[in-house]
Amino acid sequence: MRRVLCAAIAGTVVASMSVLAAPKDQTGKFNEAATVLREIHQAPDKGIPNDLWAKATCVAVFPSLKKAAFIIGGEFGKGVMSCRSGNGWSAPAIMEMQKGSFGAQIGAETVDLILLVMNEEGAHRLLENKVSLGGEASVAGGPVGRDARAMTNAQLKAQILSYSRSQGLFAGLDVSGGTLEPDHSDNRELYGQQATAREVVSSGKIAPPKEAAQFMAALRQTVPAKDKD
Repeated sequence: MRRVLCAAIAGTVVASMSVLAAPKDQTGKFNEAATVLREIHQAPDKGIPNDLWAKATCVAVFPSLKKAAFIIGGEFGKGVMSCRSGNGWSAPAIMEMQKGSFGAQIGAETVDLILLVMNEEGAHRLLENKVSLGGEASVAGGPVGRDARAMTNAQLKAQILSYSRSQGLFAGLDVSGGTLEPDHSDNRELYGQQATAREVVSSGKIAPPKEAAQFMAALRQTVPAKDKD
């Protein structure tokens, strides 16, 4: 009887450890990000100017960030970021956005956040450890509409242009004061213990996981080719 009981306990422990070690399913996050890209693309008059899409080095999408994440210290939201690779897009890395005072523009319970990284220097900074937005990486709320020619000096000089969408309203959003960093744990879950965010988006040797299929399709469909000017 004692042997049976010990075996049952051991089996329970092993099963519990297996559940704890099971990889997280990231499909939902990728699919939500894909939906955000497609919906913004369907409203070009109120969305991101096409020439900014074309010039962007990387695109990061944080779907359904909870308002509380930017009010209660220590909480954060997660998103996905992909960078241009040859004529296409790299495998996406999981990123974390942490708090920051984003002002009254976030009036809903949740908000979609889109970041356009406009040059390789900005991408380089984001792929290191935690980066202060507005400090270590310059950021500005981006212009909205079909034409980006009326950009301000701050927008022209920014390494990152940021946008928010909440309750159907889309606008440029200054996220200065927040921080951004790779989610090392989730990236290892997707790509293996040795993979870093930089290797995922820059090496050209890592294929997108099956969980990201819809997100990669949305990038190819909605973001034009790189502007060589």
